[in-house]
Amino acid sequence: MRVAVTGGAGRLGRSVVEGLRAAGHHVTSIDRSTTGVGDEITADLTDPAQTAEILESLSPDALVHLAAIAVPFSAPERTIFEVNTGMGFTVLEAAVNAGITNILVASSPTVLGYGRSGWHPGRLPLDEGITPQPFHAYALSKVVLEKMVASFALANPGVRLASFRPCYVIAPEEWEGAPTQQGHTVEERLAKPELAAVSLFNYLDARDAAGFVDTWLGAEGSPSGACYFVSAADAMSVAPPAELLAQYLPEIADLAGGLTGHESLFSIDAARRDLGWEPTRSWRNQLAPEALERLGVNPAALQA
Repeated sequence: MRVAVTGGAGRLGRSVVEGLRAAGHHVTSIDRSTTGVGDEITADLTDPAQTAEILESLSPDALVHLAAIAVPFSAPERTIFEVNTGMGFTVLEAAVNAGITNILVASSPTVLGYGRSGWHPGRLPLDEGITPQPFHAYALSKVVLEKMVASFALANPGVRLASFRPCYVIAPEEWEGAPTQQGHTVEERLAKPELAAVSLFNYLDARDAAGFVDTWLGAEGSPSGACYFVSAADAMSVAPPAELLAQYLPEIADLAGGLTGHESLFSIDAARRDLGWEPTRSWRNQLAPEALERLGVNPAALQA
C-alpha cells in the first residue's frame, strides 16, 4: 500500500514510518524537517494550497496524520489550538479531495482531562465511551480532531476514517536508558511511581504504535469514524496500579475495584474487537535484566 505519513520525522512518526516500511508499504513522510531516510517531502501543512498540491500529486492509498504541536503548553495556548485544528482540517479536506480512501488521525489520551484537580472519569479502566474533559488547548484540539474525523466519515461514506489515542510513547532507544519525553528514563519512571502517576501509568512502545497503524490499514471492514485507545497491555508500574491509587491518585482511588492485576488503566478492548490488534511489548520484556533486578523484578520469573 502507498501511504503518506504527516509528521513522519517526529518522535512517533519516525517509528511509524520505519514500521510501515518494514511491513512492506511504500511510505512517504511529509514534515517540516527530514530524517534523510526514504521518500520525504518538506512542507508546511498549515498551507491549504501546498497541502492539496502534495496529496493530489502523491495520490496515496492511505494517509496517516501525525503532524501537530505535540506537547501541551509547549507554545501559547491559542497557537496550539489554531495550528492543530487548522492543520487537521486542511489535511483532511485535501486528503478527501485527492481521493484518498483510508485516513487515520492521531489524537491523545489527554482528551479525558486527567491531571486536573478534582478529575474523576466515573470508571476504570478508561475506554472510548468516557466523556472527554479537556482543560488545556492541546487536549481540546485533539477533541476537535476526533470530531472532525467523525464528521468527515459521515459526509464521505466512501472513505474509511478513524482516530487513535496513542499512550505515552517509548521509543526503542529509551529502553536502553535514553531519556523519555519528560526527561526521565523508563527505569526512573518505574522506580518512582509519582513520575508515571501524572499520566495514569500509561505508555506504548513506538513499534507497537506502528503495528497498530499497519493493522488498521489492513482492516478494510473496520468501522469508519471510530476512535481507539492504543496502549501497552500493562501499566508503567511495578506494583499493581490498584495498589498505587490511594497514595498517588487519591481522587480516583474509589475506582480501583475496576482494575485487575497489572493491566493498563486504558482499555484497548475496542482495538482488539474491531481490528484484532494486540501490543507485544512491555517494560517487562524490553528492559535489560539488570534494570529489572534493580527494580526488584526477577527476570527469570517473567520468562517462566
